[in-house]
Amino acid sequence: MYARSSTFTLGSEPVNADTIREFVRRQPFEPFVIRLSNGEKHEVRHPECLLVLKSKVILGYPEDDRSVHLSLIHVNAVETLQST
Repeated sequence: MYARSSTFTLGSEPVNADTIREFVRRQPFEPFVIRLSNGEKHEVRHPECLLVLKSKVILGYPEDDRSVHLSLIHVNAVETLQST
């Protein structure tokens, strides 16, 4: 169960790498979602599946043997996942 809820958005400004790193480094880790300007959303369920670079994020999906590259200029929001 995820007790804390948080959302980070910057309006029309892009979310920066440090913001995403803060979500990755939380103890205990809380799964979160990255929302893009085109409406896509990508869930981060484990911190080791994410590589945060200066201008992009690489997210691995081990179960599907694939990865996606997300440009930080297209990240609109980062939110903790709500348990249902």
